[in-house]
Amino acid sequence: MFKRIFLLLLFFILAGCISTQPKPSKPSKPIPTKPSISKIQVDGDAREVIMVALGLLDTGYQFGGSNPEAGLDCSGLVQYVYKNALQVDLPRSAAEMANATRHVDKSDLRPGDLVFFNTLGRPFSHVGIYMGDGNFIHAPSSKGRVRIESMNNSYFAPRFEGARTLLVSR
Repeated sequence: MFKRIFLLLLFFILAGCISTQPKPSKPSKPIPTKPSISKIQVDGDAREVIMVALGLLDTGYQFGGSNPEAGLDCSGLVQYVYKNALQVDLPRSAAEMANATRHVDKSDLRPGDLVFFNTLGRPFSHVGIYMGDGNFIHAPSSKGRVRIESMNNSYFAPRFEGARTLLVSR
């Protein structure tokens, strides 16, 4: 339920929706959102990437998983998002994705870029999609679910390996 409400709210924020005068109703609790996520501003291809990725929030993790019905691992998530958002076929592993994309400085990250981490003692062993405002979406380890995390997270910050992009508008 929260996922649907969150996605609907994000859609209206991203679309810049203008509504008519609200009808009086009983007061209700505000819809909980992460303030940083509500500030994301994207357009073009990056918007498609972000929207498809957000649609996968809370999808279960499955090692080697490449479709939401069976579960996704980190590279399966990225591969699925880019295929469905932009019809781009990416390699299967995080390391292969890093080799197939262009380097981006961390200070130049934009929504839709790929962020890589060393989580298994080898470079580029984990990948996520940068959402903007210091956050990324990824499929964490087993028993996890697709979620958004901060790049400054105490686990991920020291393991950051680099960023890459496929997006043309830079």
